[in-house]
Amino acid sequence: MKFIDEVKIKIASGHGGPGKVSFRRESMAPRGGPDGGDGGRGGDVVLKVNRSLNSLVDFKSNKKYHGRNGGAGGNDNQTGADGMDCFLQVPPGTILRNPEGQIIVDMTDVQEFLLLKGGRGGKGNWFFKNSVNQAPEHAQPGEPGKEEEVLLELKLIADVGIIGFPNAGKSTLISRISAAKPKIADYPFTTLTPHLGVVRAGDFRSFVVADIPGLIKGASEGAGLGIQFLKHIERTRLFVHMIDATGIASGDPLQDYKDINFELEAYDSANKEKEGFFPLSTRPQLVVLNKIDSVPADQLERLVKKFKTETKSTPLTVSAVTGKNMDQLMKELSKLVFAEE
Repeated sequence: MKFIDEVKIKIASGHGGPGKVSFRRESMAPRGGPDGGDGGRGGDVVLKVNRSLNSLVDFKSNKKYHGRNGGAGGNDNQTGADGMDCFLQVPPGTILRNPEGQIIVDMTDVQEFLLLKGGRGGKGNWFFKNSVNQAPEHAQPGEPGKEEEVLLELKLIADVGIIGFPNAGKSTLISRISAAKPKIADYPFTTLTPHLGVVRAGDFRSFVVADIPGLIKGASEGAGLGIQFLKHIERTRLFVHMIDATGIASGDPLQDYKDINFELEAYDSANKEKEGFFPLSTRPQLVVLNKIDSVPADQLERLVKKFKTETKSTPLTVSAVTGKNMDQLMKELSKLVFAEE
């Protein structure tokens, strides 16, 4: 399934049904009188969270949504049928913005939101009967619905974001510790969409991890795929920073670490004025040197010492392919995740 995380749509609520102008014509009621019923209300447009969804792809082919119009009032004071509501099913974490970019609602903690209310039904002529005007010959038209153009934007919700350069082993890691099955190969940008996986951490405990693809040097300025997906780690509580310990691609694993953190800081600078933005560069990181099965022991030892000296942190050393030291990684990761609760 194609991953879509931003789409513009047009929505409209239904018009209210018109009231009825009608008079009783019964043999046993010679004086008759008005009996025109009210029109039904127009259908609402409602945003509703569906936790089985993780993309906005359903909105890509259909860009217009509307509630149904209310039915017209009938004879004998019969009220017209209400228009059917239009429910838009969205993934958790969806943000709704107006054309100016202002947030209308954030569906992270909201399950249902009334977006556009349908028009009220018009009153039938029975409503206007009084002692002065006992045979009103007019009724109200239905109230028109409302129309709007809105932007749906999805930000994935996960406890842990896996960050790092292409081919650092992010996809391999998430496939090993969860049931997620991302595409894995030995060329850059294998992963073109974020992946979510649920990690079991003992009985009745689990957490969600997100594999964030496409980060390269200059990502915060639009290079590669990074700027497209950096927003998806805004809602992660901590990061697993995966680094290729072989240094084959870049020649310097420590510089890889510095470059990724520079991109996080640059993204923070560009978004610091956003309401509720929590800087990415200040969040906890678990630094992981991956692919140790391909690194000589003495070279790995020197690399770990270098990280300790220059970053003041002790990286974990693992092989996501062979599974070496994965138990230690899971233990440290669980400790960080549940310490944040």
